[in-house]
Amino acid sequence: MFDAPPTATSSALQQSPEFAATLRDIGRPPMVLDDQTLALHRRLPIGCRVAVLSRARVNINTLPGSIRRAGLHRTPLIINPEKPTPELSELGAVPLVSPASVADLNLTGDLHEPLHQKWRNRLSYAERQNLRVTRQNMPLDPKHWLFTATQAQQQTRRYKTWPVPLTLAYAQTNKGQAKLFTAFADTTPVAAVLILCHGDSATYHLGHTTARGRHHCAHNLLMWEAMVWLARKGHQRLDLGLISTEDSPGLARFKLGTGAQPRRLGGTWGWWPVLGRTLRPLAAMDTKLMAHS
Repeated sequence: MFDAPPTATSSALQQSPEFAATLRDIGRPPMVLDDQTLALHRRLPIGCRVAVLSRARVNINTLPGSIRRAGLHRTPLIINPEKPTPELSELGAVPLVSPASVADLNLTGDLHEPLHQKWRNRLSYAERQNLRVTRQNMPLDPKHWLFTATQAQQQTRRYKTWPVPLTLAYAQTNKGQAKLFTAFADTTPVAAVLILCHGDSATYHLGHTTARGRHHCAHNLLMWEAMVWLARKGHQRLDLGLISTEDSPGLARFKLGTGAQPRRLGGTWGWWPVLGRTLRPLAAMDTKLMAHS
């Protein structure tokens, strides 16, 4: 099943060598700074080209030099730091969007003990429902039922994930690193979870549960099976994605119920290096919004 041992690189999916390899294979190679940060070229709706540093580990002492050596010092930058980095304002970067939070699950040690009681109860219930769980590499089929179901869900709930071709490209480029866990009631799939592995980390990428699956708490069972398998394979953390107790409280409770900890990201910053520190006074007005609270 191509279950290769993970390499020791703990970075977000968007900054992983696996993601970089995928982009190169689809003809959209990222720029790689000398500190290995990935920068993606994007064209904004207004026609302006920018470079995007998504989920990047930012060091303001080395960033200007890295940007210059990469030839990006005249390009507007959109920076999404992996952690709160209010000191970006010292470079003249301007806060654009306040930080969101992700659910970060530690896969080392005892996985059962940190489970919240209600989550553990639902897992126990699911284990008694005679569900059959399978694990396989993600089929390279754009019409797979998980894609169809999640696309319909995205339209209803008005959110976006990766385009299906990009997900399939990741699975094809990184053999064995896109794992699909499926729960069946008899022969009918009632829930599925797609996990993307990268280095010693992994990311919850897609998931869907039918009404029957919800009745059987199948999603809890699949998450547990994925957690156990990832830990057994040497992965140290699982990124469960964004959480919002205001917009999606139920989903946030599900993710945090695994024992995951909420972790604040660094928000979104805009920086045009050619302006130097001209906008620093403006940035200082909103810096508190970008700091860890």
